Amino acid sequence: MKKEQLMNLGLTEEMAQKIIDINYEEMKTFIPKSRFDQVNEQKKELEKILFEKDILITEMSLNKIKNQELEKIIKDLLEANAVIKADQEDKLKNIIIQSAIRAKLVNVKYADLLTTKFDISKLVLRSDGTVTGIEEQIESLKEVYKDLF
Repeated sequence: MKKEQLMNLGLTEEMAQKIIDINYEEMKTFIPKSRFDQVNEQKKELEKILFEKDILITEMSLNKIKNQELEKIIKDLLEANAVIKADQEDKLKNIIIQSAIRAKLVNVKYADLLTTKFDISKLVLRSDGTVTGIEEQIESLKEVYKDLF
């Protein structure tokens, strides 16, 4: 209300001024509706952004778990491949050694029997594919199994 309206109600000018001053002081603490609406709208936008960030964090956490599972699967596969590779290399090594032994026993009776008499652990497969230690074992087998040579 305005001062004139208060005075028309029968208040003195001094009383009307006091009411206007009190009203003015109280109005200083109030927030205008437009500012309230603006702050409220900002709050809603920030809550929406926060919600979206929470969803993103959750998705990232799930992806991290999936990545950890995939890393474990890959690690297990690599370990299995290493075992298979080592096994295949051992088999190939044995095949090469057995072939080298048979090649040395071409003109011998019962070559299959003599092949089992070799100590494979004492034979060495070199990087060039040759096998060392066969001749020494053949010489010792010639002494034990003279009639087969």
